[in-house]
Order: sequence, then C-alpha cells, then structure tokens
Amino acid sequence: LALAGMVGAIAKPARNTRVPRERATIIVAIDTSLSMKATDVAPTRLRAAQAAAKQFVNLLPPRLNVGLVTFNGTAAVRVTPTQDRESLLAAIDNLRLSERTAIGEAIYASLDAIKAAPAAEDGSKVPARIVLMSDGETTTGRPDAQAAAAAKKAKVPISTIAFGTPDGTITLSGQEGPLSVAVNPAALAKIANATGGTAFTAATGSQLKQVYADIGSSVGYTT
Repeated sequence: LALAGMVGAIAKPARNTRVPRERATIIVAIDTSLSMKATDVAPTRLRAAQAAAKQFVNLLPPRLNVGLVTFNGTAAVRVTPTQDRESLLAAIDNLRLSERTAIGEAIYASLDAIKAAPAAEDGSKVPARIVLMSDGETTTGRPDAQAAAAAKKAKVPISTIAFGTPDGTITLSGQEGPLSVAVNPAALAKIANATGGTAFTAATGSQLKQVYADIGSSVGYTT
C-alpha cells in the first residue's frame, strides 16, 4: 500500500509530443526528364514539383542535412547534404529538363551524396533517407532493382512519389501529334517496397504538397 501510494504521488499526466530530429540526412531526388513539362498538372509538372519541393525543404528541422539530386538521362548531385536552405532552394528553382529517365542512377547518386554527409558529433553514422519523385519509369542506366538492392544494403529507405496523371502528354519538335507520358506508380512502388520505404501518388500540385508534408513529419520529427 505504501509503494502504491508513492507511485501515485509521483505520477504525472503524459502526452505525445512531436519534436525535431537532432540529426538526419535527407536526399531529395527530382525527375527532370522531358515528360515533366506536361501540363496535366498546372501549370506544368515541373513547376508544381518545384513549388512542392521548396515547401518540403522549409518544413524540415534546420539541423537536418538536406541534399538535392536531379535525374534525366543521367543523375547529378546538385547540392551536397547541407543545412544551408538558401542554396538548396536556389538549386530547386534552376531545374532544367532533358531526355530519358535514369531512376537507378538517381538512387546511386543519392547514396554517394549520403556517404559525403557530415557524421554525428560523436562520429557515429546518422540516419538517412531518400525521397524520390518521378513521373515515369527507367529508360536508361542501371536497373531500379539493382539500385534498390544497394539502398537496402546501405539501410537507406526510399520514399517514392509517383507524380502526374495517366492523361499526361507532351509535344516534341519534329514529331507529329502528342506523346503520352502517363505516370507509372507501380515501378516506383517496387523501389519503396524493396527498401522499406513508402510509396505515394500525387495527381495534383496540392496533393504533392500534402505528400511532402506527410514525409516531412515522418523523417524530420520523432514522437
């Protein structure tokens, strides 16, 4: 009875509280293939993606290191993981489109960027995640499955966002009539499932912003 009384005396109400993660590395990988100029998402897939990605970056806690990878026929690390949000936002504003889609190469480039990220103050490895947004499927470079296996081995989950609609089209110079650029959510879902990540779909700019907000809550904060 005395012990029960003591426990009751020191007990206090408790509630769940969301707090920013102290350290983590997030790589945002954005598809910059020509299909991103489709206007099925207003004003274009690219412009909507840029606006949503910038909102995502601003939602993340300031102590997180965030990098940017872009990919079309090749993949490139545009911004190495950093806490400098201004340089990251400027790079997102300056995306340029080109031919073909190399999702596998984007994953490998993201893993390389994660390796270059600063370690924790005690030298330990910090958690990392890739957020990959695309509207298509791999047409060049190393296969998705091979890249996903490398991410799984590195213990880096990949959250994928299939962005666009089945009705997207673009017009290329020298080609008669529009070219279909329907989104392929199944290909991206396989990557997410293989790495322990989560697959999302978004058919509008507002939906994409909400998806990014959901991802930001899961990777940037802990309860």
